[in-house]
Amino acid sequence: MDDTARVWTIGRLAEALGAADHAAEVGVERVGDVLRVTMREHGDLAVFLSVAGEQIVVSSLLWPVAEMDDPAAFNHFLLKAQKLVPLSNFAITEVDGREYYELIGELSIESTLRTILIELRVLAHNALDAAADLRHAFAAA
Repeated sequence: MDDTARVWTIGRLAEALGAADHAAEVGVERVGDVLRVTMREHGDLAVFLSVAGEQIVVSSLLWPVAEMDDPAAFNHFLLKAQKLVPLSNFAITEVDGREYYELIGELSIESTLRTILIELRVLAHNALDAAADLRHAFAAA
């Protein structure tokens, strides 16, 4: 793997992540200015990657906000739990008129490919943990 720092564009990222040496770990599909990265070692979780200004943003949708019995209390819980989730931040985003919880990570556009792959793995791991643990920990509280 080339671990040289460079200024990434969405096209360069698509080419680098889509290389044969990453095929077992990730699948890459370009959709306009976004990459849909399928994390094969994380249950084919979809992680979306974009380049905006000086940063690379990776994100994964978690579940609809409306599925929570008390979204305001859960949001408060998430803000307190945030420090337990390394390298990732929680957000709420709208998709097709419906709000979803989302997990986001950011990197410099000058990050190495190795660092980008680490961020993708960590975000995928955190998203799966959030779906399995945080959501149910709150429901049990």
